[in-house]
Amino acid sequence: MSNRSSFEQLLDKYEPLIRDAFLAAIDEIKDQIVLKRLVERLERGDIAGAIDVLQIEADAFGRLELAIGEAYNAGGIDMAGSIVLRDPNGSRIAFRFGVRNPEAEAWLRDHSARLVTRIVDDQREAIRVALTEGLAQGNNPRTTALDIIGRTSRATNNRTGGLIGLTAPQERFVSAARQELLSGEPDLLRHYLTRERRDKRFDAAIRNAIAEGRAIDKEMVNRIAGRYADRLLALRGEMLSRTETMMALGKSRDDAMRQAILSGKVDAAFVTKRWRSAGDNRVRHTHRALNNDEVGFYQSFQSPSGATLRFPGDPEAPISETSGCRCGLEYRIDYTAQFIARRAA
Repeated sequence: MSNRSSFEQLLDKYEPLIRDAFLAAIDEIKDQIVLKRLVERLERGDIAGAIDVLQIEADAFGRLELAIGEAYNAGGIDMAGSIVLRDPNGSRIAFRFGVRNPEAEAWLRDHSARLVTRIVDDQREAIRVALTEGLAQGNNPRTTALDIIGRTSRATNNRTGGLIGLTAPQERFVSAARQELLSGEPDLLRHYLTRERRDKRFDAAIRNAIAEGRAIDKEMVNRIAGRYADRLLALRGEMLSRTETMMALGKSRDDAMRQAILSGKVDAAFVTKRWRSAGDNRVRHTHRALNNDEVGFYQSFQSPSGATLRFPGDPEAPISETSGCRCGLEYRIDYTAQFIARRAA
């Protein structure tokens, strides 16, 4: 029984929904910030108060939690529909995914809460570091505030750039890139040109500055650094949506099969799982090694890294084995063996 095609369709549907829900939360947070209040806190050196003004709170990510819940439910329902069960007389046995199953609801609630807490804590820490460094360097409070929340685009009237939504490492990338651009040093400017996520439309201006031995004006630096930050935010949205969609679908499909087993409609002894890698050079080497490995339903796959995974995107596995994973899982039920065993019983 192969669900690869329908699984890919679910990925195509829910990845954009989860990504857009995350980015919409970031946009909403930015739009509600009152710049004047933020600047006032920075002028007093009140970093904790400045972070509070940003209102980066768990409630802002309610739409993200709902999108993950939708993906989870869709995965379980799709899996249940693929399980074709018949009694010894050949009549179809109905099986439906228990969306309201207490264990399923508990996992979904706890997982979503942990994810949102991690997002909020990571952002607040990244911004705390950026604000502390900005004040320590004697930067203008308004400039520091705009570096954090982004600058309003004349074209869209929305804030672009800024650090809100980025991870702590991404904040460091933006900070380092800004320093390179402001330095006027040819070697540092050339280093900026090696940054993979930069907006290459600005490369000519940077090369001209290097050739002419001059610094890049601050307004241009703000534009370049802002676009770099926007691209890193887009990358985070892509990686988060891929990882969370895989986790939600993988967990719900596993839960659906588990429910079928616990209901007595499927015998676990006749269920196997086969790992299917995405089959290209983007697959992590540990998952290339797992391709076509087969285990029993209650068994886990053993990664060469030493980690164990029940399925691709297993939320209990290390993030190094799940982040951005695009592998699939094929569940097989040996209906013939199960039929013979049940008739013999």
